Amino acid sequence: RRITAVLPYYPYVRSDKKDEPRISISARLVADLLQAAGADRILTITLHSPQIVAFSRIPVDQLWATGLICDFMRRQNLGKAVVVSPDVGSADEAGTYARRLDLPLAIMDKRRHADDEKAEIQNIIGDIDGRDVLLFDDEVLTGGSMMEAIRILKDKGARRILAGCTHGIFSGQALQRIDDSPVEVFATTNTIPLPTGKPREKIEVLSVAILLGDSIKAIHHGESVSRIVR
Repeated sequence: RRITAVLPYYPYVRSDKKDEPRISISARLVADLLQAAGADRILTITLHSPQIVAFSRIPVDQLWATGLICDFMRRQNLGKAVVVSPDVGSADEAGTYARRLDLPLAIMDKRRHADDEKAEIQNIIGDIDGRDVLLFDDEVLTGGSMMEAIRILKDKGARRILAGCTHGIFSGQALQRIDDSPVEVFATTNTIPLPTGKPREKIEVLSVAILLGDSIKAIHHGESVSRIVR
């Protein structure tokens, strides 16, 4: 008998390091709890930090929803488009989207002048004026940072703005922020159910069912998951 723990969204994924005194690394605790509960393997989608894979003493298969989101964006009648990274640290992830969509990449130069100050966008490296802009993140919590980036991109001359993320947590006023923002469409997946309430016209939910189903089938039959992961 083998037990595979299927976690579309890995809990406590943001607690991956000890950045304050007397706090636990909860992502490591989750890995230990899964093993103690009898799991032989973990299957999950788009971890916030790659080092979380190393927390587990059992195999971890990480899938990505990049292909799903890119397929959706290709159907949006894009004109002269560019993928924008919200900061330098996200350039690798944004570059993956840019390569798959065969689009140029621009980067927002975000700087923090002091530890307790809010980061400010100083410059945009790349041409966005008059272009359709695509902005991506692995997960969106309150949406404050992404909506601020979208507002600045619009002020800088972006024609249309389309955004997406794998995990739409959407806590607090996140959904209202998306409704009130200049973003035309926001694509996310169903790794986390959307809060109940009125329909959101700007949000498009993409299903990861086939991605997970194919991976579960491959694991069950002892086949490679690497052909599916991206």
